[in-house]
Amino acid sequence: MTDGYVERPDGVRIFYKDWGSGPALVFHHGWPLSADDWDAQMMFFLGEGFRVIAHDRRGHGRSTQTVDGNDMDTYVSDVLALASHLDLRDAVHIGHSTGGGEVARYVARAEPGRVGKAVLIGAVPPIMLKSETNPGGTPIEVFDGQRAALLANRSQFFQDLASGPFYGFNRPGAAVSEGTILNWWRQGMTGSAKAHYDCIKAFSETDFTDDLKAIGVPTLVMHGDDDQIVPYTDAGLLSAKLLKQGQLILYPGYPHGMCTTHPEVINRDLLKFINA
Repeated sequence: MTDGYVERPDGVRIFYKDWGSGPALVFHHGWPLSADDWDAQMMFFLGEGFRVIAHDRRGHGRSTQTVDGNDMDTYVSDVLALASHLDLRDAVHIGHSTGGGEVARYVARAEPGRVGKAVLIGAVPPIMLKSETNPGGTPIEVFDGQRAALLANRSQFFQDLASGPFYGFNRPGAAVSEGTILNWWRQGMTGSAKAHYDCIKAFSETDFTDDLKAIGVPTLVMHGDDDQIVPYTDAGLLSAKLLKQGQLILYPGYPHGMCTTHPEVINRDLLKFINA
């Protein structure tokens, strides 16, 4: 098992984990987390004989805390550099939430031969923000509220997200895990407040429609129908229709953070898709 850094021309260092050998799976985390959010998947697929890779997006986790470059195009340029650095071939790229947007744009722009398949889990594409052309989207006031809450008390804001809608712990009868809440908060607070603030615009206002249309590899879209962060009706359902080789799985009652709350189901379905 190894870890390391990719050095970027602007001086930013992108942290990554690279474990095992075999077919490569690359995991792209959500906001405001880190590669650690994929523990349940990386340990499972390592045991299944895969090479598992996950990086901390710039400004997140152990990567350089950045003032500039906290936008989707720069995130993807970092992934292009990571793929080249590790010489990834025919890799499966798996993205959750913001990481799903990163996957969509990366796969659309990747060098030939780098990508074999893609997976979007509770992902932000095609575009989150409500507009005349996207009437089912989330109003700008919601994202403005997130920015205000982050500036006012980032620690409390993150704790409220983790203990409430992210994992569905605010639902009646939910099996609340204090460890899961603390781990989410830990990952978030490790990153940069500036990067997290900027990334709200990146994940909510970036339009991935053309990226989805350009993807030529088989792509699995997975979404919980009780996702309170990225509602499936304006995300997973629309993304699957735009993909050339899209496959959609909806999970009744599952929350945004279903990779953590239901890893046994998500890992099983991922393995089936990867091996197909």
